[in-house]
Amino acid sequence: MPLGTVLAASGPDTVASTGLWTVTVAALLLLLAIDIVLTRRPHEVHMREAVAWSVFYLVLPLAFGAYLWSAFGTTVAVEFFTGYVVEKSLSVDNLFVFMLLLTAFAVPAELAQRVLLYGIIGALVLRVVFIALGAAALQSGTWAFLLFGAILVVTAAKVLREAVKGGEQEVDIDSMRSVRLLRRFVPVTGDYRGFRVVVREGGRLAVTPLAPAIVAVFATDIVFAVDSVPAVYGVTEDPFLVFATNAFALLGLRALYFVLKGALTKLRHLNHGLAVILAFIGVKLILHWAHGLWAWVPEIPTLASLGVIVAVLATVTLTSLRPERRAVR
Repeated sequence: MPLGTVLAASGPDTVASTGLWTVTVAALLLLLAIDIVLTRRPHEVHMREAVAWSVFYLVLPLAFGAYLWSAFGTTVAVEFFTGYVVEKSLSVDNLFVFMLLLTAFAVPAELAQRVLLYGIIGALVLRVVFIALGAAALQSGTWAFLLFGAILVVTAAKVLREAVKGGEQEVDIDSMRSVRLLRRFVPVTGDYRGFRVVVREGGRLAVTPLAPAIVAVFATDIVFAVDSVPAVYGVTEDPFLVFATNAFALLGLRALYFVLKGALTKLRHLNHGLAVILAFIGVKLILHWAHGLWAWVPEIPTLASLGVIVAVLATVTLTSLRPERRAVR
Protein backbone atom coordinates (compact mmCIF):
# COMPACT_ATOMS: atom_id res chain seq x y z
CA MET A 1 0.00 0.00 0.00
CA PRO A 2 1.43 3.44 -0.91
CA LEU A 3 2.86 5.57 1.89
CA GLY A 4 0.36 8.38 1.26
CA THR A 5 -2.59 5.99 1.50
CA VAL A 6 -1.34 4.62 4.84
CA LEU A 7 -0.91 8.07 6.38
CA ALA A 8 -4.12 9.46 4.95
CA ALA A 9 -6.05 6.49 6.30
CA SER A 10 -4.54 6.78 9.78
CA GLY A 11 -4.50 10.54 10.22
CA PRO A 12 -6.35 13.82 9.74
CA ASP A 13 -7.20 15.48 6.43
CA THR A 14 -4.28 16.33 4.17
CA VAL A 15 -3.86 18.66 1.20
CA ALA A 16 -1.98 15.96 -0.71
CA SER A 17 -3.66 13.74 -3.25
CA THR A 18 -2.38 10.24 -4.01
CA GLY A 19 -0.63 11.68 -7.04
CA LEU A 20 1.21 14.31 -5.01
CA TRP A 21 2.25 11.68 -2.48
CA THR A 22 3.54 9.48 -5.31
CA VAL A 23 5.53 12.26 -6.96
CA THR A 24 7.02 13.42 -3.63
CA VAL A 25 8.10 9.93 -2.54
CA ALA A 26 9.46 9.15 -6.03
CA ALA A 27 11.50 12.39 -6.00
CA LEU A 28 12.81 11.52 -2.53
CA LEU A 29 13.90 8.05 -3.66
CA LEU A 30 15.55 9.54 -6.75
CA LEU A 31 17.54 12.02 -4.64
CA LEU A 32 18.65 9.23 -2.29
CA ALA A 33 19.70 7.12 -5.29
CA ILE A 34 21.75 10.04 -6.62
CA ASP A 35 23.40 10.42 -3.22
CA ILE A 36 24.29 6.72 -3.15
CA VAL A 37 25.83 6.95 -6.63
CA LEU A 38 27.80 10.09 -5.74
CA THR A 39 29.24 8.47 -2.60
CA ARG A 40 30.08 5.12 -4.22
CA ARG A 41 33.76 6.05 -4.34
CA PRO A 42 35.37 6.93 -1.00
CA HIS A 43 36.62 10.52 -1.04
CA GLU A 44 37.02 13.39 1.37
CA VAL A 45 34.34 16.04 0.91
CA HIS A 46 35.79 19.50 0.31
CA MET A 47 34.08 22.75 1.21
CA ARG A 48 33.23 23.69 -2.39
CA GLU A 49 31.35 20.44 -2.98
CA ALA A 50 29.57 20.62 0.38
CA VAL A 51 28.47 24.24 -0.16
CA ALA A 52 27.15 23.48 -3.65
CA TRP A 53 24.99 20.60 -2.41
CA SER A 54 23.86 22.60 0.63
CA VAL A 55 22.64 25.41 -1.64
CA PHE A 56 20.83 22.85 -3.82
CA TYR A 57 19.07 21.33 -0.81
CA LEU A 58 18.13 24.82 0.37
CA VAL A 59 16.65 25.88 -2.98
CA LEU A 60 14.66 22.62 -3.19
CA PRO A 61 12.36 23.27 -0.17
CA LEU A 62 12.03 26.92 -1.19
CA ALA A 63 10.75 25.83 -4.61
CA PHE A 64 8.47 23.24 -3.02
CA GLY A 65 7.10 25.85 -0.62
CA ALA A 66 6.45 28.18 -3.55
CA TYR A 67 4.49 25.39 -5.24
CA LEU A 68 2.43 24.83 -2.09
CA TRP A 69 1.78 28.58 -1.93
CA SER A 70 0.45 28.71 -5.49
CA ALA A 71 -1.52 25.45 -5.27
CA PHE A 72 -2.97 25.54 -1.74
CA GLY A 73 -2.61 29.08 -0.46
CA THR A 74 -0.68 31.02 2.16
CA THR A 75 -1.65 28.99 5.22
CA VAL A 76 -0.32 25.69 3.89
CA ALA A 77 2.90 27.30 2.66
CA VAL A 78 3.53 29.06 5.98
CA GLU A 79 2.93 25.81 7.86
CA PHE A 80 5.45 24.05 5.59
CA PHE A 81 8.12 26.74 5.97
CA THR A 82 7.62 26.93 9.74
CA GLY A 83 7.84 23.16 10.11
CA TYR A 84 10.93 23.11 7.89
CA VAL A 85 12.69 25.76 10.00
CA VAL A 86 11.86 23.82 13.18
CA GLU A 87 13.09 20.50 11.77
CA LYS A 88 16.23 22.06 10.27
CA SER A 89 17.17 23.75 13.54
CA LEU A 90 16.76 20.46 15.41
CA SER A 91 18.80 18.73 12.70
CA VAL A 92 21.74 21.08 13.27
CA ASP A 93 21.89 19.84 16.86
CA ASN A 94 21.79 16.29 15.50
CA LEU A 95 24.84 17.07 13.36
CA PHE A 96 26.86 17.85 16.46
CA VAL A 97 26.09 14.40 17.89
CA PHE A 98 26.94 12.82 14.53
CA MET A 99 30.30 14.61 14.62
CA LEU A 100 31.01 13.15 18.06
CA LEU A 101 30.02 9.66 16.88
CA LEU A 102 32.24 9.81 13.78
CA THR A 103 35.13 11.00 15.94
CA ALA A 104 34.54 8.31 18.58
CA PHE A 105 34.54 5.57 15.93
CA ALA A 106 37.55 7.14 14.18
CA VAL A 107 35.67 7.01 10.87
CA PRO A 108 38.05 7.96 8.02
CA ALA A 109 37.19 11.27 6.35
CA GLU A 110 36.52 9.56 3.01
CA LEU A 111 33.91 7.25 4.60
CA ALA A 112 32.11 9.87 6.72
CA GLN A 113 29.61 10.85 4.04
CA ARG A 114 28.53 7.22 3.48
CA VAL A 115 27.95 6.72 7.22
CA LEU A 116 25.89 9.91 7.30
CA LEU A 117 23.92 8.80 4.23
CA TYR A 118 23.03 5.47 5.86
CA GLY A 119 22.01 7.38 8.98
CA ILE A 120 19.79 9.72 6.97
CA ILE A 121 18.07 6.80 5.20
CA GLY A 122 17.45 5.17 8.57
CA ALA A 123 16.14 8.45 9.95
CA LEU A 124 13.70 8.80 7.06
CA VAL A 125 12.33 5.31 7.68
CA LEU A 126 11.92 6.07 11.38
CA ARG A 127 10.23 9.38 10.62
CA VAL A 128 7.63 7.62 8.44
CA VAL A 129 6.81 5.27 11.34
CA PHE A 130 6.58 8.09 13.89
CA ILE A 131 4.56 10.31 11.54
CA ALA A 132 2.04 7.52 10.93
CA LEU A 133 1.76 6.88 14.68
CA GLY A 134 1.36 10.60 15.32
CA ALA A 135 -1.33 10.92 12.66
CA ALA A 136 -3.23 7.96 14.17
CA ALA A 137 -2.96 9.53 17.65
CA LEU A 138 -4.33 12.87 16.41
CA GLN A 139 -7.18 11.09 14.68
CA SER A 140 -8.14 9.27 17.90
CA GLY A 141 -8.73 12.46 19.90
CA THR A 142 -7.52 15.87 21.06
CA TRP A 143 -5.65 14.24 23.97
CA ALA A 144 -2.76 13.69 21.52
CA PHE A 145 -2.09 17.45 21.46
CA LEU A 146 -1.73 17.42 25.25
CA LEU A 147 0.57 14.38 25.06
CA PHE A 148 2.78 15.89 22.34
CA GLY A 149 2.90 19.20 24.19
CA ALA A 150 3.95 17.49 27.43
CA ILE A 151 6.69 15.53 25.60
CA LEU A 152 8.11 18.72 24.11
CA VAL A 153 8.01 20.66 27.40
CA VAL A 154 9.78 17.81 29.25
CA THR A 155 12.34 17.51 26.44
CA ALA A 156 12.92 21.27 26.51
CA ALA A 157 13.58 21.16 30.26
CA LYS A 158 16.09 18.34 29.76
CA VAL A 159 17.88 20.13 26.91
CA LEU A 160 18.02 23.39 28.88
CA ARG A 161 19.34 21.65 31.99
CA GLU A 162 22.17 20.07 30.00
CA ALA A 163 22.90 23.37 28.25
CA VAL A 164 23.09 25.29 31.56
CA LYS A 165 25.50 22.71 32.99
CA GLY A 166 27.88 23.49 30.16
CA GLY A 167 30.98 21.45 29.50
CA GLU A 168 31.79 19.43 26.41
CA GLN A 169 29.29 16.87 25.27
CA GLU A 170 30.65 13.36 25.04
CA VAL A 171 29.51 10.09 23.53
CA ASP A 172 30.34 6.84 25.32
CA ILE A 173 30.31 4.20 22.59
CA ASP A 174 30.71 1.26 24.96
CA SER A 175 27.60 2.26 26.91
CA MET A 176 25.33 2.23 23.84
CA ARG A 177 23.09 -0.83 24.03
CA SER A 178 22.76 -1.16 20.26
CA VAL A 179 26.53 -1.28 19.80
CA ARG A 180 27.02 -3.72 22.69
CA LEU A 181 24.32 -5.99 21.27
CA LEU A 182 25.99 -6.01 17.85
CA ARG A 183 29.41 -6.82 19.32
CA ARG A 184 27.93 -9.63 21.39
CA PHE A 185 26.73 -11.56 18.33
CA VAL A 186 29.21 -10.55 15.63
CA PRO A 187 33.01 -10.07 15.83
CA VAL A 188 34.28 -6.66 14.75
CA THR A 189 37.52 -6.19 12.82
CA GLY A 190 40.17 -3.82 14.07
CA ASP A 191 40.27 -1.68 10.93
CA TYR A 192 38.06 -0.26 8.20
CA ARG A 193 37.87 -2.00 4.80
CA GLY A 194 36.51 0.77 2.63
CA PHE A 195 32.73 0.61 2.21
CA ARG A 196 32.66 -3.07 3.14
CA VAL A 197 30.46 -3.79 6.15
CA VAL A 198 30.78 -7.60 6.26
CA VAL A 199 34.05 -9.44 5.62
CA ARG A 200 35.41 -12.95 6.08
CA GLU A 201 38.28 -13.12 8.55
CA GLY A 202 39.87 -16.26 9.98
CA GLY A 203 37.33 -18.46 8.24
CA ARG A 204 34.29 -16.73 9.76
CA LEU A 205 32.17 -13.73 9.01
CA ALA A 206 32.89 -10.47 10.80
CA VAL A 207 31.81 -6.85 10.47
CA THR A 208 34.06 -3.84 10.06
CA PRO A 209 33.87 -0.82 12.42
CA LEU A 210 31.61 0.72 9.76
CA ALA A 211 28.74 -1.48 11.02
CA PRO A 212 28.69 -0.32 14.67
CA ALA A 213 29.16 3.29 13.50
CA ILE A 214 26.05 3.00 11.31
CA VAL A 215 24.14 1.26 14.11
CA ALA A 216 25.09 4.04 16.54
CA VAL A 217 23.92 6.77 14.15
CA PHE A 218 20.68 4.87 13.49
CA ALA A 219 20.03 4.36 17.22
CA THR A 220 20.64 8.06 17.85
CA ASP A 221 18.07 8.88 15.16
CA ILE A 222 15.41 7.10 17.23
CA VAL A 223 15.96 9.56 20.08
CA PHE A 224 15.86 12.51 17.67
CA ALA A 225 12.57 11.35 16.13
CA VAL A 226 10.83 11.36 19.52
CA ASP A 227 10.98 15.15 19.78
CA SER A 228 11.25 16.28 16.14
CA VAL A 229 8.03 14.68 14.88
CA PRO A 230 5.81 16.05 17.71
CA ALA A 231 7.50 19.44 17.21
CA VAL A 232 6.42 19.60 13.57
CA TYR A 233 2.95 18.31 14.46
CA GLY A 234 2.85 21.36 16.74
CA VAL A 235 3.00 23.47 13.57
CA THR A 236 0.70 21.50 11.28
CA GLU A 237 -1.64 18.53 11.64
CA ASP A 238 -1.22 17.54 7.98
CA PRO A 239 0.87 14.31 7.83
CA PHE A 240 2.00 15.15 4.29
CA LEU A 241 3.48 18.47 5.39
CA VAL A 242 5.09 16.80 8.41
CA PHE A 243 6.64 14.19 6.12
CA ALA A 244 7.78 16.79 3.58
CA THR A 245 9.43 19.02 6.20
CA ASN A 246 11.27 16.03 7.71
CA ALA A 247 12.37 14.75 4.30
CA PHE A 248 13.68 18.11 3.05
CA ALA A 249 15.47 18.82 6.33
CA LEU A 250 17.14 15.39 6.42
CA LEU A 251 18.13 15.30 2.75
CA GLY A 252 20.50 18.23 3.13
CA LEU A 253 22.11 17.00 6.35
CA ARG A 254 25.00 15.13 4.72
CA ALA A 255 26.28 18.18 2.82
CA LEU A 256 25.45 20.57 5.68
CA TYR A 257 27.58 18.48 8.05
CA PHE A 258 30.75 19.23 6.10
CA VAL A 259 29.84 22.93 5.77
CA LEU A 260 29.16 23.40 9.48
CA LYS A 261 31.71 20.92 10.84
CA GLY A 262 34.08 23.68 11.90
CA ALA A 263 31.30 25.99 13.11
CA LEU A 264 29.28 23.48 15.14
CA THR A 265 31.47 23.81 18.22
CA LYS A 266 31.13 27.61 18.08
CA LEU A 267 27.32 27.54 18.35
CA ARG A 268 27.57 27.24 22.13
CA HIS A 269 24.09 28.65 22.75
CA LEU A 270 22.29 26.49 20.18
CA ASN A 271 20.87 24.11 22.78
CA HIS A 272 19.53 27.05 24.79
CA GLY A 273 17.64 28.20 21.71
CA LEU A 274 16.37 24.71 20.88
CA ALA A 275 15.06 24.36 24.43
CA VAL A 276 13.13 27.62 24.04
CA ILE A 277 11.73 26.50 20.66
CA LEU A 278 10.66 23.08 21.96
CA ALA A 279 9.04 24.63 25.04
CA PHE A 280 7.27 27.24 22.89
CA ILE A 281 5.82 24.62 20.53
CA GLY A 282 4.89 22.44 23.51
CA VAL A 283 2.92 25.33 25.04
CA LYS A 284 1.36 26.00 21.62
CA LEU A 285 0.10 22.40 21.47
CA ILE A 286 -1.26 22.52 25.01
CA LEU A 287 -3.09 25.78 24.26
CA HIS A 288 -4.52 24.20 21.12
CA TRP A 289 -5.80 21.27 23.17
CA ALA A 290 -7.26 23.61 25.80
CA HIS A 291 -8.90 25.77 23.12
CA GLY A 292 -10.86 22.73 21.99
CA LEU A 293 -12.37 22.46 25.48
CA TRP A 294 -12.62 26.13 26.42
CA ALA A 295 -13.08 28.52 23.50
CA TRP A 296 -11.76 31.48 25.52
CA VAL A 297 -8.23 29.96 25.66
CA PRO A 298 -6.10 31.74 23.01
CA GLU A 299 -4.21 29.95 20.25
CA ILE A 300 -0.85 30.91 18.75
CA PRO A 301 -1.04 31.57 14.96
CA THR A 302 1.42 29.69 12.75
CA LEU A 303 2.84 32.93 11.30
CA ALA A 304 3.58 34.17 14.83
CA SER A 305 5.25 30.83 15.58
CA LEU A 306 7.52 31.25 12.55
CA GLY A 307 8.50 34.73 13.75
CA VAL A 308 9.32 33.51 17.26
CA ILE A 309 11.38 30.56 15.98
CA VAL A 310 13.39 32.67 13.53
CA ALA A 311 13.99 35.32 16.23
CA VAL A 312 15.22 32.71 18.73
CA LEU A 313 17.59 31.11 16.19
CA ALA A 314 18.97 34.51 15.14
CA THR A 315 19.49 35.51 18.78
CA VAL A 316 21.38 32.37 19.83
CA THR A 317 23.53 32.57 16.69
CA LEU A 318 24.53 36.16 17.46
CA THR A 319 25.18 35.47 21.15
CA SER A 320 27.24 32.39 20.23
CA LEU A 321 29.42 34.24 17.73
CA ARG A 322 29.94 37.38 19.86
CA PRO A 323 32.41 35.70 22.29
CA GLU A 324 34.37 34.40 19.27
CA ARG A 325 34.67 37.92 17.87
CA ARG A 326 35.81 39.26 21.22
CA ALA A 327 38.43 36.52 21.47
CA VAL A 328 39.76 37.40 18.00
CA ARG A 329 40.00 41.08 18.94
